[in-house]
Parts: sequence; C-alpha cells; structure tokens
Amino acid sequence: MDFKRNEELIWLEDETGKTVAHVEFPEAGPGVVNVAHTVVDPSMGGRGIAGQLMEELVKDLRETGRKAELTCSYAVRWFGQHEECQDVLVKK
Repeated sequence: MDFKRNEELIWLEDETGKTVAHVEFPEAGPGVVNVAHTVVDPSMGGRGIAGQLMEELVKDLRETGRKAELTCSYAVRWFGQHEECQDVLVKK
C-alpha cells in the first residue's frame, strides 16, 4: 500500500485519487497528537487497512519523536492488542 502523509493525517487513495482510508491525528500539545478518527471506506473493508494505518502511525510517531493520546475507539482497541507499540502513547 502506498500511504500518503502529512503532519496530522495518513491516508490511502484509490486509482482515481479518491481518499479511501485515513487516520487523523491533530496536534494536542507540544510533541503530542490526538488520534481522533480512523476511517476506511466500506469498499475497502476486510483488508486490514485500518491496522496498516495504525502501523504507519506508529512508525511516524517514532520517527518524529511524538506521543499519542487516543480518542478514536478503533485506535484504543488496536493499541490494546499491540503491547509492542505502547512506547508511542502518552503515559497516564
């Protein structure tokens, strides 16, 4: 998958350039983002794309030295199942 990214968004486009999946993580404070929304178009469902978005997010956070707070219910579940990725989360 060829994910695109900027400071607050990682997304996937189909062959026409339409966004078919994305994760939004706006800045929540210095060095902290809020993982707010993970969306996958129903036409792309069942392919593990949401999980791949989370993996790309973890990679981005590690590369930029940022930490994440989670308000997206999917992200909460995904991080709960991936102990190896807890290092990118804000400690509470």
